[in-house]
Amino acid sequence: MCNIDQAMNEEKVILVNEKDEQIGLMPKLEAHEKAVLHRAFSVFIFNDKNELMLQQRALNKYHSPGLWTNTCCSHQRNSESNLEAGKRRLQEEMGFITELTEATSFIYKAPFDNGLTEHEYDHIMIGNFNAIPNINKSEVASWKWMPLESIKEDIKIQPDVYTEWFKIIFDKFYDHINVRKNEGNSK
Repeated sequence: MCNIDQAMNEEKVILVNEKDEQIGLMPKLEAHEKAVLHRAFSVFIFNDKNELMLQQRALNKYHSPGLWTNTCCSHQRNSESNLEAGKRRLQEEMGFITELTEATSFIYKAPFDNGLTEHEYDHIMIGNFNAIPNINKSEVASWKWMPLESIKEDIKIQPDVYTEWFKIIFDKFYDHINVRKNEGNSK
């Protein structure tokens, strides 16, 4: 098994400007130490009951271990599209692939207690899946389906069990899907 710091140093993230234009590459750990803006993605998988699949991060993660978050998230590789990256990571973490669509994107910054900071231009993708995932235990401790309203309430009651970026993204994403629902109802 490779050292987490070694693996992070070998993996490079795509540095971007505020227009999401690539301006370079940097080792993942260095980008998080320096809080440099880089490209990322967050995948939200829903079932036919409109429940969101949440994952609990593995206990060995270098930040936010054991916390609940969206279905999966990571960083695009150089020359990899957002959708290719989302499908790759969904397979690596949750053990399945499904069609994804890009929903929205935005910039956020979230510092962690360990001195690292997520400063990301995050692309949110959504998909649909109705089976049981085959989770990668080195990445994911557990998973569950939850209705959006239940997640919103649970974040208010116990915010410390969720990742910082999920709380930021969920608030923005929740508003986005409510807008999409309202548009669909008005047709």
